[in-house]
Amino acid sequence: MVFAALDYWHAGTLPQAARPAPGEPLYNYLVRRLIDSWHVPAGVAQYYQWMSLPDADTGFGAADQQVVINRGVAWRTIQTEWPQIAADLDRGTPAALGVVTVASASPADLSLNHQVVAYGYDSSPDQVTVRVYDPNSGQNDGIYIRFDPRTPEKPTTFAHNLNIGHPVRGFFHAAYTPAPPPRS
Repeated sequence: MVFAALDYWHAGTLPQAARPAPGEPLYNYLVRRLIDSWHVPAGVAQYYQWMSLPDADTGFGAADQQVVINRGVAWRTIQTEWPQIAADLDRGTPAALGVVTVASASPADLSLNHQVVAYGYDSSPDQVTVRVYDPNSGQNDGIYIRFDPRTPEKPTTFAHNLNIGHPVRGFFHAAYTPAPPPRS
């Protein structure tokens, strides 16, 4: 649903309000865009990699220095992904986000993750609030993901009101290419 929502935004048109029946062009388009949003195999691999990462950086101390062995989900979200997403939003372009919700090495848990569209944000030195479209919440402008960007090397709480039953561990900028939606 996230890719379809972005497709309609890029096309400058509103989607059909009625739920399509199986076999109708809109139904087939929605199924195709849902599968496209998984970005097989790279997108699935990215979710799996992030699910397998620790929340915080891992490393050890040596000679009064901290040696980082592996960057955690918080650091990758705040230091790598968030600047790219904010740049899109600053240009007025919404961004598809892959939302990682579980810490697991089980491929069966891939389905517990989620996708949303970021369309705006507010920030201060100690808080970023990302406004998102959550397909599970319908037309609700009050949906958000909120975090403190000051200590990305430590576990970070990503507060949210997404319509999912899991905490948010982090998120990444999902690869998206527009496709024309079907005509109503």
